[in-house]
Amino acid sequence: MDFLARREHSFYELQKKLLIKFPEAPLSRVGDVLGHLREENLQSDNRFAEAYVRYRKSRGFGYQHIHSDLQSRHVDETVIDKYLRRDDETWEAILNSLIGKRLEEGSVIEFGSSQHRKIVRFLESRGFEIARIRDVLKVRKR
Repeated sequence: MDFLARREHSFYELQKKLLIKFPEAPLSRVGDVLGHLREENLQSDNRFAEAYVRYRKSRGFGYQHIHSDLQSRHVDETVIDKYLRRDDETWEAILNSLIGKRLEEGSVIEFGSSQHRKIVRFLESRGFEIARIRDVLKVRKR
């Protein structure tokens, strides 16, 4: 319960943490405990995915990064698709915010310049798709 009191966890994360904390516990017992938590609605992959997507978006991460993180936490693909939309309009706003933090207000970017390449690499590392990055940078380029 301490784990769930701090933040939402995926089923897989809780299972992993419990097996580390109680290595002598049989896997079936851990599974029973987690099943009970799910029945009592104390653990929910839906709630976890919703909170995780909201938090990571607020921290400036893109679709690919968040999607990969959720997959690594063994969240079901249907749950991921429910809360993480590729066509979400907020991606542009997040990109513009990140670019705005890197550039002076109203400045333009020369295509192919070192500054342009640096920003593209940064945004790609944050999990944004190159096509969406190009669309947002088109507005700012000379």
